[in-house]
This record gives sequence, C-alpha cells and structure tokens, in this order.
Amino acid sequence: MEKVDLVFDPDNAKAAEYVRDRLSSFNAARTGDESYYPCHIFLKGKKNETLGGLLGYVWGSWLFVAILWVDEALRGKGHATKLMDVAKDYARQRKCHSAYLDTHSWQARPFYEKRGYEVFATLDGFPGEHKKFFLKKKL
Repeated sequence: MEKVDLVFDPDNAKAAEYVRDRLSSFNAARTGDESYYPCHIFLKGKKNETLGGLLGYVWGSWLFVAILWVDEALRGKGHATKLMDVAKDYARQRKCHSAYLDTHSWQARPFYEKRGYEVFATLDGFPGEHKKFFLKKKL
C-alpha cells in the first residue's frame, strides 16, 4: 500500500477546491447530472471593497445558498433581498425547481421565512442552547 500522510491545512484553498471538484465529478458520474454552477454574488463599495455577498451553487436542479452576509452598516436597506433575488433568478435560468439553505437561531430565519422558505429540519444544541435550521422553498 502507498504511504500517505494526513495533513491538517485549513489555509490550503487550492487543495480544498481540488477535493470539492473531485466530489463534484464523482456526483456527476453517479447521477448523470454535470450541471454544477457556482453562484457568487457580491456587494462592492466605491473603492471596490466587498461589503457583502452570497455564496452558493446550483446542482441537481437545486440552488444551495451556503453564505449570505451584508456589512452591518448596510443592513436593513434591502441588500440581502437583492442578493437573494439575483441568486433566485440565476437558479431559474439554470432550470432549478427549488432552493435550500441553513441558518442559526441567532441569524436570519425570519428573513428567509418572509421570502417563502420553510424549515424542514432542526439541529438542537448547535452550539449550546442554540439551534441550526435547514430551510427550503420552491422557485
């Protein structure tokens, strides 16, 4: 057997991308669905600084929203809604029928529910007394 080393390397973005790409290739081979599309949308300021963004992807006719963040100074001004709307439009262009995401009890569950997302699973004690909610919606 070939000798291999186990390496903890949290800053190795190139290796992380390689592993993610290999899993995507495996999934495509098993399902016949090669339609993986990153969905990265950003809010940029006057100096091209990043003030928010939505990170996710489209695969299997689903949009997954992994991260939604808006700088605290810009919150409450509709930017998160615009990011979600652009992602939804992108997903529809890619023939998605649904979207899913997760959020914590101290984060934005009411925001997502106002946009038609429904909780389909909950993890308690994530962390401590908090909860993690998994939500989905039809597009």
